[in-house]
Amino acid sequence: MTDDPTVLVLREGVHGMPVEEYATALRERLDCEVRLARTPAEERDLAADATVVTGPRMDEGLLAAADSLELFAGAYAGHSHLPLEAFEERGVAVTNASGVHAPNVAEHVVGAILAFSRNFHVGRERASRGEWRSYPTGELQGSTVAVVGLGAIGSAVVDRLNPFGVRSVGVRGDPSNGGPADEVVGPDRFHDAIAEAAYVVLACPLTDATRGLVDREAFRTMRDDGVLVNVARGQVVDTDALVEALRRNAVGGAALDVTDPEPLPPDHPLWGFGNVLVTPHNAGATPRYYDRLADLVAGNVTRLGSGGPLANRVV
Repeated sequence: MTDDPTVLVLREGVHGMPVEEYATALRERLDCEVRLARTPAEERDLAADATVVTGPRMDEGLLAAADSLELFAGAYAGHSHLPLEAFEERGVAVTNASGVHAPNVAEHVVGAILAFSRNFHVGRERASRGEWRSYPTGELQGSTVAVVGLGAIGSAVVDRLNPFGVRSVGVRGDPSNGGPADEVVGPDRFHDAIAEAAYVVLACPLTDATRGLVDREAFRTMRDDGVLVNVARGQVVDTDALVEALRRNAVGGAALDVTDPEPLPPDHPLWGFGNVLVTPHNAGATPRYYDRLADLVAGNVTRLGSGGPLANRVV
């Protein structure tokens, strides 16, 4: 890498957070020039001599304008939306933000599970009517939680649930890799895992194998009081099947930080269920997110200069 690297921060923020905060965090960690693009024209102009570009996405058009690019540092854990072949053809390294989301998204999951365990949505509905009337609640202790995907986020979910006295079953592509769950199984035992679970947490990447994973058969397998928590990608769930299961009372509820389609249209039926909690893909949107991302990216900028191995390298 050149002795005088330039880092370009693209104008799209992460999870709706101001991108200026990310640029500031990088400047605090790096001695090199960190530029922030504010318009499409600025992105193209500044990309021309940028050594490192960082942001949620970079298309082939912008890549073609980046003559000096050596590293694209993705701001998301997922990378299926990136033109990886084009990066590879240009000899540009690509890294992702795996691990950055773990604490904040895991806390979101635990909060959602506790909300359903204590039926806070029922309490809020009655409070909105000024109705002082007791309602049934449950306990999380002793419950079984299935966590689909035991990467950084899924593992963090299990770690945070352990003190509640739950039994955790993790589902991952290669169960021999183990994980913090009490039991770890492969995809062939997905239905076994969700059949006994009071809560099914989706924390897996979107792949050909996981697209539409939670379909009508899955909802028939789940307990009729089971709660689905999705912090993966909306397309992991068959939305029509979920709506059908909710209408039939074949599922206890759902906490959806991601949906398909996304954004969820105002007239979508999912908005009409009292036992569905929808948040706008912001489980990761906390003030410390950019700090963790900046630590990762700044470290990789330094390694790029020294020839060291890049953390979270995808290409």
